[in-house]
Amino acid sequence: MNFRSFGEFWPFYVNQHSKPSTRRWHFAGTLTALVIVICSLLFAWWLVFFVPIFGYGLAWYSHFFVEGNVPATFGHPIWSFMCDFKMFGLMLTGQMDREIKRLGKRPVLQVF
Repeated sequence: MNFRSFGEFWPFYVNQHSKPSTRRWHFAGTLTALVIVICSLLFAWWLVFFVPIFGYGLAWYSHFFVEGNVPATFGHPIWSFMCDFKMFGLMLTGQMDREIKRLGKRPVLQVF
């Protein structure tokens, strides 16, 4: 798929993250990556090598084993990276479900 702008890509990205558990895995991956970046700045620079392992690893796990699709990162790495942080911020502020509804998607309910 070809997208001309971030605004066109965002709805596609949200659709690729339709399950709440997929979004939670992404949140955990992004949060872990941020903590590792901070730790690498404060304690040991070599810890930065773990950032992509945890950041992408947890997110990709959710796509392959929870959502059942291919990560958007494979086709659109820059926009996917930007969307990860946008989704992280929306989840952190409790606005992600509202964004899903705004885009015309209904959150998928899951039983744990």
